[in-house]
Amino acid sequence: MTRVKVCGLTRETDVDAAVEAGADALGFVVDVPKDTARELDPARASELIAGVPPLVTTVLVTMPDDAERAVALHAATGADVVQLHNDLHPEAVASVREVTGARVLKAVSGDLAEAERYAPVADALLVDSRDATGAGGTGEAPDWEAARAIRDAVDVPLVLAGGLTADTVADAVRTVEPFGVDVSSGVEHREGRKDHDAVRAFVDAATRQAVSP
Repeated sequence: MTRVKVCGLTRETDVDAAVEAGADALGFVVDVPKDTARELDPARASELIAGVPPLVTTVLVTMPDDAERAVALHAATGADVVQLHNDLHPEAVASVREVTGARVLKAVSGDLAEAERYAPVADALLVDSRDATGAGGTGEAPDWEAARAIRDAVDVPLVLAGGLTADTVADAVRTVEPFGVDVSSGVEHREGRKDHDAVRAFVDAATRQAVSP
């Protein structure tokens, strides 16, 4: 079954809504260079993460300058997974994985060569569109066929993000057949505030497609 991650959570009520909708993972944005209402300071992210129930994966979404900063943010937040949106050298990504003991989700564009560089040092890859800072969360869809080519070429799970909504996620799952899908802007009524009905509709659409014949 396709897993679902709801990202950019900033409030307890939105965390609860995502859990109740059946999300498998929740993303918390910390220390990114872009100006976004989704960003939290490490202490606030830690508070929200502490309230997530067992069996739901928590994800630190960040763009650190180096491996040491990523390790420090992981320690400060207590997330299960570190999601890296930057151009850290693969050796630095491997260091984050080794030092923290956490699983690492490395964001990449639709470029196959880039994906193949990071696949050996990451637990999974996230294919997303990027803005000028290199950050995700743009609301724009990447090339699904390119994402499918990456999925077929690498030996780690692939998570698809970028521009997904309840109306498009089923087609995305059929085309790419990803391990998981990631949504943020597609379930918001304004940046940093989730539309709970949209969250439920997205999770339903993604998981219903996954189990349909």
